[in-house]
Amino acid sequence: MQSVAQALANLNELTASELFLRLGRIFAEAGKELALVGGPVRDAFLGRKSPDLDFTTNALPDETIAILKGNVDTWWDIGKEFGTIGARIGNDTVEITTYRSDEYDADSRKPLVAFGKSLEADLFRRDFTVNSMALRLPEQVFVDPTNGLQDLLDGILKTPIEPEISFSDDPLRMMRGARFASQLGFEIEPATFEAMKQMTDRLAIVSAERIQAEFVKLMLGANPRLGLEALVDSGLAQVVLPELPALRLESDEHHHHKDVYEHTLMVVEQAIDYEKDYGLERDFVLRFAALLHDIGKPATRRLEAGGAVSFYHHDVVGAKLAKKRMRELRFDTDTTKAVAHLIEHHLRFFGYSDQPWTDSAVRRYVRDAGDQLARLHALTRADVTTRNKRKADRLAHAYDDLEARIAHLAQEEELNALRPDLDGSQIMEILSIRPGREVGEAYKFLMELRLEEGSIGADEAKKRLLAWWQAR
Repeated sequence: MQSVAQALANLNELTASELFLRLGRIFAEAGKELALVGGPVRDAFLGRKSPDLDFTTNALPDETIAILKGNVDTWWDIGKEFGTIGARIGNDTVEITTYRSDEYDADSRKPLVAFGKSLEADLFRRDFTVNSMALRLPEQVFVDPTNGLQDLLDGILKTPIEPEISFSDDPLRMMRGARFASQLGFEIEPATFEAMKQMTDRLAIVSAERIQAEFVKLMLGANPRLGLEALVDSGLAQVVLPELPALRLESDEHHHHKDVYEHTLMVVEQAIDYEKDYGLERDFVLRFAALLHDIGKPATRRLEAGGAVSFYHHDVVGAKLAKKRMRELRFDTDTTKAVAHLIEHHLRFFGYSDQPWTDSAVRRYVRDAGDQLARLHALTRADVTTRNKRKADRLAHAYDDLEARIAHLAQEEELNALRPDLDGSQIMEILSIRPGREVGEAYKFLMELRLEEGSIGADEAKKRLLAWWQAR
């Protein structure tokens, strides 16, 4: 954290650029107020550049459009209903929102939008005090009516008004609290956290799409564990992702197994550490697969004789549960399939160190992983959380060996483009058949040959195909 003086200097330097001077000037000339607000101000104190440029004004949306016309490269009013007008000036995209004082109806999923009259009142209606700071333009006057700067220095997340009122007005703010814990590493102030615990049911009025967006941001934060723990400890996870708190399996005095919930959080952290090793950067699919990889365990838990605990087929069950939950959270089909695919295959490697695979088994591993191979590498390695150093080293060396064999076979056989020695057209010509189910069966037979024996050449493949066909 920078000193207050240095942060203010950085903030003033930022807003002294042509973009800010120009916007401040045209609004002032129109007799309207303008202020940089929220994230950009907060991030200036954190010594980082904000991805967003958010402004607020007392100009109504139509007045904002009139001010911007002729002064920006382009503008759009897609958020006009909520008071927001977007614009592009050179390489910068900005959003300018009319002061707001809206709130949620008790049974509505959408806020009742009402425009406010002052900057200070607008700042009090924001989610947390650290996001309730502003800088008036063009005069560059710092405005902080909720003492957000002190909370920023203390690393505290606190609502500008009573948390019960704030969360009732917009229940999604409770999710944002967990998200900012992940992104900023801040602690949620006790009274604010207690309100989150008491108002979890209020989140039910928020659309799945908005919850999903917050969850993605949480998972892509610098420390998702903090955000996930906030969700679970507050009870919010029971509403948005009940499979996560369900991992806190009850212990039994006669049966022992490792803490699945704690193991899961460790796997998420270790998966993040492996991202750079596999050319992945802030990869949501990998992180979410790590979070959900064991959600099939509660449903498959069995207490065995002798004190053992088993979770047979929890990979398959977990993949199905992940698909169901992700559909409910309105994730797109490709993301859902990728996460479920990783969960279904995350156990495939284990046992390799006990009995090394044949080349055929390695080919199948690559074929089944498909375009998720790099993520599967990272997830499989991350899934080792044993405190037994000898076991951990053995598994690490075994996976090093598997990756080396994959690389060797890939170089020799082009595993990334694995296909039979004959294509569909050749199959139909050789067997004198038309397109249909039989072509697919023949292709599958040749693919099995390819996996078992590698490339055998077109002539040998033709010979084997004819023998298979006659045997049918």
